[in-house]
Amino acid sequence: MNLTPKQQKILTLIRDSRLTRGYSPTMQELADELKVSKVTVFEHVEALIKKGALRRDANKARSLELTENCLLPDESRSTRLPLVGSIAAGSPIDAVEDREFLDLEDLFANPAASGDVFVLHVRGDSMIDQQISDGDYVVCRKTNQARNGQTVVALLDSGEATLKTYYKERNGRVRLQPANEAYEPIWVEPERVQVQGVAIGVVRAY
Repeated sequence: MNLTPKQQKILTLIRDSRLTRGYSPTMQELADELKVSKVTVFEHVEALIKKGALRRDANKARSLELTENCLLPDESRSTRLPLVGSIAAGSPIDAVEDREFLDLEDLFANPAASGDVFVLHVRGDSMIDQQISDGDYVVCRKTNQARNGQTVVALLDSGEATLKTYYKERNGRVRLQPANEAYEPIWVEPERVQVQGVAIGVVRAY
């Protein structure tokens, strides 16, 4: 978004107020903080609504809030990775994509640069022998190729996604191997599965 410094300041004040107090500031409070007139603040707010950075409930006081598409400069960090949905570590599930984020800076003191990386929330226990448990976050590098023995995000032609260890057998078939003796491997023809990414790390919050 093409925002002026004053508009960025208004957005930051609204965001911080909602985080610390649970509600947005009034127009007068914004005007006092910025040392401008209430009319000037109103004009900026209307412009931000038109740009899609703010939304407001006309029938509710203190209802200004940032939209999901509004990312302020102090949030544009390489440690803020897209959380694109959930991945089955059990039976496959429907592949979904959500507009959420996982900020590694909240979890690591010295995070690595993200690159072409995304995060999935693990559901299921089929990979527990690889220390990937239900509720973990698996960090993946986007790729459509994998080597035998790599843990991959595999998309089946049914539209279901699963997290398994990848093996291409000599007979040409692909084996998606769980890391839990309670589960059977998934055997598929190579044209019926697509590698979406390779796991490069696991994040666990206690």
